[in-house]
Amino acid sequence: MVNFRWAALTPSLDKVNLATMLLISGIIISCISFLGFLGALKENRCLLLTFFLLLFFLLLVELTAACLFLLYEKNISTWVEMDLNNGLENAKGKKSKEVYNEWDLVQQNFDCCGVHNVSDWGSQVPDSCFDPQTKQHRSTGCLDKLQDWFEENFLSTGISVIFLCIIEVLGMCFAMTLFCYISRSGLGYKL
Repeated sequence: MVNFRWAALTPSLDKVNLATMLLISGIIISCISFLGFLGALKENRCLLLTFFLLLFFLLLVELTAACLFLLYEKNISTWVEMDLNNGLENAKGKKSKEVYNEWDLVQQNFDCCGVHNVSDWGSQVPDSCFDPQTKQHRSTGCLDKLQDWFEENFLSTGISVIFLCIIEVLGMCFAMTLFCYISRSGLGYKL
């Protein structure tokens, strides 16, 4: 398993740990799901309404994040470029094998060199900048390759977000349907 740290590439994301973020979001989603399950099982209107409101809040946060990403796409691209340049400068300044390994991993996987081109490394060009077949420097920068990779995966990411939103809306519909059924039948106040 590859232990990849984005801090070597993007110093501003030094404190962000993807595994921790996924664990925390998984715990939150599990708690919300259990709340809905318990509300449906016990036919408790308060739990069902809380489940509905939490799903609605999550849906709003996801849609807001998607809209902000689309609105500020150019600013995000500029920020990523500046951050990659800072990360490359840190890698050249530290002369640490660990930091070079992070850049080597990206440069080998994306078949690129530096942020814009090989000249970003100056005289300290790492081995990963050489194409093993032609023994020449790779001419394409990693920024262009990363942007291409994000554009290629944009459709699948968008479909995943839409699918997740549909599941959340269905959960909200089922919770509200059960809430209304419980209210009409007078079962909402039983213990």
